[in-house]
Amino acid sequence: MAAACVRRLGKVGKFVLDTPACRAVNCHAVVPRITLNGSRRAYGTGTEGFRSRPLKNFTTQLRSARVMGCAFLLGGGLGLYQTLKLTFQRHLAEEETKSSGSSGEVKLTLYQYKTCPFCSKVRAFLDFHSLPYEIVEVNPVMRKEIKWSSYRKVPILMVNDFHSLPSSTHQQLNDSSVIISTLKTFLISRERTIPQILECYPEMRSKNDSGKEVVEFNNKYWVMVTGTDEEKLYPEKGSRKEEMKWRKWADDWLVHLISPNVYRTPTEALASFDYIVREGKFGTFEGFFAKYVGAGAMWLISKRLKNRHNLQNDVRQDLYKAVNDWVAAVGKHRKFMGGEEPNLADLAVFGVLRVMDGLQAFDDMMENTKIKPWYRRMEKATHHKEQQ
Repeated sequence: MAAACVRRLGKVGKFVLDTPACRAVNCHAVVPRITLNGSRRAYGTGTEGFRSRPLKNFTTQLRSARVMGCAFLLGGGLGLYQTLKLTFQRHLAEEETKSSGSSGEVKLTLYQYKTCPFCSKVRAFLDFHSLPYEIVEVNPVMRKEIKWSSYRKVPILMVNDFHSLPSSTHQQLNDSSVIISTLKTFLISRERTIPQILECYPEMRSKNDSGKEVVEFNNKYWVMVTGTDEEKLYPEKGSRKEEMKWRKWADDWLVHLISPNVYRTPTEALASFDYIVREGKFGTFEGFFAKYVGAGAMWLISKRLKNRHNLQNDVRQDLYKAVNDWVAAVGKHRKFMGGEEPNLADLAVFGVLRVMDGLQAFDDMMENTKIKPWYRRMEKATHHKEQQ
């Protein structure tokens, strides 16, 4: 409607200025030259005393017509400018909505420790699928950022699904593998809401040998798709079982090799905690305490972890073997375990290994195993967002 009004104003202004009178360059072209007998002086341009009243009225009307035409054109131009401005602003708003959380459908907030391998797994998944998310870095000492949660571990992902939940209601997702399986199911089966999918991963509570309560989640490596969706996601026979096997391997074995390797010696432990303090959310005193006291403590704890998981004296050898086992499972004829694109096992292994980047253990791994080509392809697939 606004555009139609602008066009009409423009037409009116153009019609007025296209009249014969308004096309004149100046009044001399339209004012008759009235002369007195015996004189060649043109009194039409003389003093007012010699100008006839009809001529004076005609000149006044001419000027009014030109002013009115200019006013119409000016008004039309301003209206057109405002119309274009509003249209452009509306277009930008629509584009911003499309780019935020699956066309404005889902908003994601990740509570994490930057150097946590389980948090890194979730970030790798979100980055690969280009899902926008906000990060809340949790202080690992006080953990006040998650004091509202009865679940006291990270990662925690808060999901606001605008299609299924009120805008003021958020769904909490716990456990890295549950988070990944739930979101993958949601991306494929959009007819189900996040709460409906989450019911497929029931929480189970039990106590370990030391009497401490342990929370586990059933079916957490299973993406809840069937029929056509299953065939599309897992086109190769056995690919679903293979993905689940190696996702579980990343959680149950690979992740336990990280701490013994990054805290292998006092020097490596200090370098690791320097990185942790630099990347994490620590106060000045907390950072100093964590760097020096924490490094010493983790060096001692790494010795216990080595015994608990039956690792060799040189824990690097266990890391090298695990990484080469993964490369062998991917094979020589596939870019990723998922084929041309990473699957959930690729993203899990990459997320775990990525937390060592910048440390001596990572450099040794890249130099002494066959992981580098696959790892570089994974960096490219996840768009290097970890570095941004």
